[in-house]
Amino acid sequence: MIRNYIKIAWRNLVKNKVFSIINILGLSVGLTACLLLTFYVLDETSYDTHHKDSDRIYRIVMESAGKKLAATAGPMAQTLKNEFPEIEQSTRLLKFPNVDKFLLHAQDKKTPLYETNGYYVDSLFFKVLTYDFKYGDANTALSKPNTVLLSEEVAYKIFGDKNPVNEVIDIEIPYGKTKYTVDGVFRSKLNKSHINANLLLSMKNDDVGGWVDSQEGLLGNNLFYTYIKLKPGSSIASVEKKLPEFTNRHIGAQLAASNFERRYLAQPLKDIYLKSNITWEISANGSMTYIYIFSAIAAFLLLIACINFMNLSTARSEKRAKEVGMRKVLGAQKNTLVFQFLGESLLLCIIALSIALLLVAMLLPFFNAITHKELVLFKYPGILFFIAGLAFLTGLMSGLYPAFYLSSFKPITVLKGKLVNSISAKTIRKGLVVFQFTISAALILVSGVIWQQMDFLKSKDLGFNKDQQLLIPYRSSLAAKNYNSFKTELIKNPNIIAASGGDSYPGLHVISDDSFYGEGQTIKDNVYTRYGQVYDDYIETLGYELLYGRSFSKNNKNDSLSVILNETAIAKLGYESSTAVGRTIYYDRNDKKHELEIIGVIKDFNFKSLHEPIAPYALFSLGENQPAYFIATLREGDFNTTISEIAATWESINPNVPFEYSFLDQDFNSNYMAEQQASKVVFGFMFIAIFIACIGLFGLASFTTEQRRKEVGIRRVLGASIIGITSMHLKDFLKLVLLAMAIASPLAYYIGYKWLENFAYKVEMGWWLFVSATGIAICIALITVGFQVIKAATSNPIKSLRTE
Repeated sequence: MIRNYIKIAWRNLVKNKVFSIINILGLSVGLTACLLLTFYVLDETSYDTHHKDSDRIYRIVMESAGKKLAATAGPMAQTLKNEFPEIEQSTRLLKFPNVDKFLLHAQDKKTPLYETNGYYVDSLFFKVLTYDFKYGDANTALSKPNTVLLSEEVAYKIFGDKNPVNEVIDIEIPYGKTKYTVDGVFRSKLNKSHINANLLLSMKNDDVGGWVDSQEGLLGNNLFYTYIKLKPGSSIASVEKKLPEFTNRHIGAQLAASNFERRYLAQPLKDIYLKSNITWEISANGSMTYIYIFSAIAAFLLLIACINFMNLSTARSEKRAKEVGMRKVLGAQKNTLVFQFLGESLLLCIIALSIALLLVAMLLPFFNAITHKELVLFKYPGILFFIAGLAFLTGLMSGLYPAFYLSSFKPITVLKGKLVNSISAKTIRKGLVVFQFTISAALILVSGVIWQQMDFLKSKDLGFNKDQQLLIPYRSSLAAKNYNSFKTELIKNPNIIAASGGDSYPGLHVISDDSFYGEGQTIKDNVYTRYGQVYDDYIETLGYELLYGRSFSKNNKNDSLSVILNETAIAKLGYESSTAVGRTIYYDRNDKKHELEIIGVIKDFNFKSLHEPIAPYALFSLGENQPAYFIATLREGDFNTTISEIAATWESINPNVPFEYSFLDQDFNSNYMAEQQASKVVFGFMFIAIFIACIGLFGLASFTTEQRRKEVGIRRVLGASIIGITSMHLKDFLKLVLLAMAIASPLAYYIGYKWLENFAYKVEMGWWLFVSATGIAICIALITVGFQVIKAATSNPIKSLRTE
């Protein structure tokens, strides 16, 4: 019997080639989209799941002035371990300010190389967190000073395939060069973590180790990431309950004196990557919001593909009606027919799944490029069972309704050539099409909102010139010392408009901060202010608007005691921008009051991304200190030639330091990397949803025109025009599309509104967006059903009225 069902199913596929191809194509595309998004979600949710006893590991974060900071003070880890019996072990990680690249000098390599994502950790790091070691021992790793662990990728760049343990390399940062001994190599590709490390350096070292050891209090220099591991059976609630008293005992008096508030919280390790997006994260995290969005898109795309199958199957119901009637006359039971039709749908799904797997394999490289992932088809254990289950579920969902619908035909009725469709069946089909177009229309609208916002982010005036600004990082102290020589040679180039240097630039996370108060105020009136240190021509190079006062001058030695503030800082301090120049601000350090003269006021600019509002910001003179970045404004023209000339100048002055550069606009826009990736994914799958929905609409159009074939013939005989008949059909479909738009619009508005809440500066969702989306949906519907409707309207009425 099963063999007979398979044979009949295959004959039906071959007999109805067009509809079979459309059915299989719709299911294939739906399954492909679902699998790609599933792989993405699986990858995102796999972060930090490999750590042993991960349910007992937490990160301590602090909250102050309504903002959360991912880092705490240096002594926090050991102090918590000493005072909380619930804590089995604690450790810390240091992301040193303005050290985003490390210069590695290997003894057998002539050219050093830059590496990013290097972090200092203490010797207890691997007692808390789990790493997969290719070489070396996790139990003893980094227990000795001046030792380093390399990721597998970095180790291969320097040493090839050989074991590099005990090899010595020089690691240089702006504060000097230090010899490090390789203590091991860890694998980072398979075990994903929110700590995206390429280098893990011992916190006991000769470069920043002295500064680390000098950290004694819990109040300032919150640059350390503190992790704790609880003892088995201990409760994190017990630890958090004691934290307020712990805070008050250690720094309560200092907080009260400065009118600050602070509290500490515990973050589960597994929540950090997807559920944490707070200030000074180690690296860019994922977003649970996008997990929900992509999961919903995957589910809905598969669902509307199944809906297509239902509509297309019932659209061909008249072709199968006599078969059903004959089988019932010969004794077939309804459940037997249900199993037959379900078997046919499962066969279609197996074919569609085979095609989908080929499409996934072909599209994965492109999808990886968009999402910056390294997804592999069969990477995750149990994925084959998931795929098989997905195919079975798809076959069941898509075939269940048609199976019961087709098996419910009465044999006498269908054998007489009459196929009566109930109102409920028609309503279900139309409702399914409305559902499909609602999802597609919602994706069109949300995509429109995202496109508007991304375009706004690129075009908004940030308060400085971000275009044609070349950035060169200084990660070699020797190169930094040669700053003046390099600048002198560079500005001779007619393609260089201006050049300067500083310890940061707009868009880079600013870690330097302090608290200031104005004249007639006390420390309790502190204004929390971020700041940068710059050279005298920095303001002019970046195009800040100096509203009042002057810039720094290399000829004015008093500028070391001066400050330039933005408008927001001036207002927070209680001054007026027009009269602030010449006035004094104060800060306290080591129980002493210090003062600074305001020499300039600059117009507010976005020194952070547009996710956040403009905050108080200050500029100080870099003086004789070395810069972390060189900034040059390029003249419009042939950038490649200009960069080649800059590289030649660099190599002549710094022959042993690699030349690296980036552009300010690209670096600033990297703050929106997550949104850019999400927008590309949403745009791509929007087109897929529209394509699948069009197939569904085509199915309904085919079904409707087939059922109204004789009606059209009678109308033609009675004198109805082709235009009249066509408009009659199109009106019915347009009603469905407009109903779908009416449902989709408030849904899309809510989703867009919630997404825009992530930005301090955002676009308004205008009425024109919804009107445009409605117009697009109507055009898509007209194109989709137009062929079928015109074909029915122009058909020969004699053939339509002929009875069998």
